[in-house]
Amino acid sequence: MPKGLAYPDRLSLAQLPTPLQPLSLPGIGEHRLWCKRDDLTGCLLSGNKIRKLEFVIAEAQAQGADTLITCGGLQSNHCRATALLAAQLGFGCELVLRGDEPQVADGNLLLSQLAGAAISYHPVRRFQHHLPQLLQEAADRQRAAGRTPYVIPTGASDGVGVWGYIAAAEELAGQFAERGITEPLVVCATGSGGTLAGLAAGLNLFCPGAQVLGVAVCDDADYFYRRVREDLNACRKRYSQVNIPEPENYRVVEDYIGPGYAQGYPEVFETIATVACGSGVVLDPVYTAKAFYGMLKELRLGHVTARDLVFVHTGGIFGVYPERAALASAAQ
Repeated sequence: MPKGLAYPDRLSLAQLPTPLQPLSLPGIGEHRLWCKRDDLTGCLLSGNKIRKLEFVIAEAQAQGADTLITCGGLQSNHCRATALLAAQLGFGCELVLRGDEPQVADGNLLLSQLAGAAISYHPVRRFQHHLPQLLQEAADRQRAAGRTPYVIPTGASDGVGVWGYIAAAEELAGQFAERGITEPLVVCATGSGGTLAGLAAGLNLFCPGAQVLGVAVCDDADYFYRRVREDLNACRKRYSQVNIPEPENYRVVEDYIGPGYAQGYPEVFETIATVACGSGVVLDPVYTAKAFYGMLKELRLGHVTARDLVFVHTGGIFGVYPERAALASAAQ
């Protein structure tokens, strides 16, 4: 471990280490393609959010909280994971969701309901422009009920949650060493920025030859460069004894968002079907399929020179079900 880097308290919630598996797909050429299977961090608790929540919920416990409050879209993987962990660990949970309440819950939303989370639904514009107020109102409701809330930001992406993927980077670096991978391009979807920030900072420390490509699923590249700096600055401020240099080993592409966040398009659905059929790995339409499609397109455009491509599968399997019609068509 680099000198001066000491992890804060964390809970053991994810099934770690997750495998690093080779993938064989057409169109890769001389490159070697690997998949970091963070979709296997658990069953119901699958995906990248669990790594972040190991640190975030440890912080909530240290502050004496008994209720977790967080936010996201109707099909938020993060909200589903938070709700299930709250039930597992004896916390109350309230979710502030973007969008109208559906007549029938599906996917992540259904699982959040089954976990017993209190849920409020808000129109997109109100959510976008008044999220801090909505979270404050939720915290006030919990305090009025005699509970002690802890508010987790979108995606658990902040100066605490960033530790999840700093630790994941150390795990990856060990797997790289075992396989003789020295200068990989590590690719991830980026939606709230915390996974990208942790990977960039962690690989800068543990595998200096690695580069990171963040494929945006919302917002533009400048937003994510700013978010990475903000999360790492917040981490340094909170953990002043830790030395985490500013990474320069990453870039962000914004060309594969499509119509918008959580809105698929034909190439995304085709990518899910192609990868599932060719490898048995199932991507999701919100994050990983857009990132995988973006990675392949960047490769075909000649923007990728690394021999080893490492795709970080951040989960999202339950988001497949609300898109069953489009995916059924793509699979034909």
